[in-house]
Amino acid sequence: MTRFFDVLFSTCAIVVLLPFMIPIMIALKLTGEHYVFYEQTRIGKGGKEFQLLKFATMLKDSPNLPGGMFTMRDDPRILPMGKFLRKTKINELPQLINILRGDMSIIGYRPTVKNQYEDYPEESRKKLATSLPGLSGIGSIVFRNEEEILQEASDDEEGKERFYREIISPYKAALECWYIDHKSIFMYFRLIALTVDAVQNPKSRRWWKELKGKGLPMPPKELRKYL
Repeated sequence: MTRFFDVLFSTCAIVVLLPFMIPIMIALKLTGEHYVFYEQTRIGKGGKEFQLLKFATMLKDSPNLPGGMFTMRDDPRILPMGKFLRKTKINELPQLINILRGDMSIIGYRPTVKNQYEDYPEESRKKLATSLPGLSGIGSIVFRNEEEILQEASDDEEGKERFYREIISPYKAALECWYIDHKSIFMYFRLIALTVDAVQNPKSRRWWKELKGKGLPMPPKELRKYL
């Protein structure tokens, strides 16, 4: 049933947003390194790799430059339009194509790169492998300001990696597994509504108020001041 709505919503969104996305694509082509889309290998259903699409917001070789996989405050690797696209999440819109391809759903766990995926407990990986990753989901809603959290947690790349691996990653895995355990058409639409709320009100904690009664995992103490 959710596949029907995935195709319907993503098709409608592409048609409606295309006049808005075309100027963005032209601007990206004329600025920065003159490329429009960024493809990154992520882990999807069945533990299989797929190419996730985003609008380009950083230098092509960013993962191999200082900062690695984590973005710093005023990161010099960010392209001229990149900060705006990332802050508004507009850079995620090309993933509507991933949804049409069947790589992703509107709602699901957030697909990660291989090394971050392998940081998840084996039991969590097995559970995630049974479902499609999503454009949004409970992990995306809770960690909508993940870059800011990492910036506040540590000033150096090593500290960010440690905080992500030891604090964020285990909680994110618990959240994503919670979604799969509670997956339903009702939860699908509920998380779409919570995604809209999170985009409109970045500091909203509506997700916790609405879902804590459903057994949503409690954030670890190290994260509570950030969420």
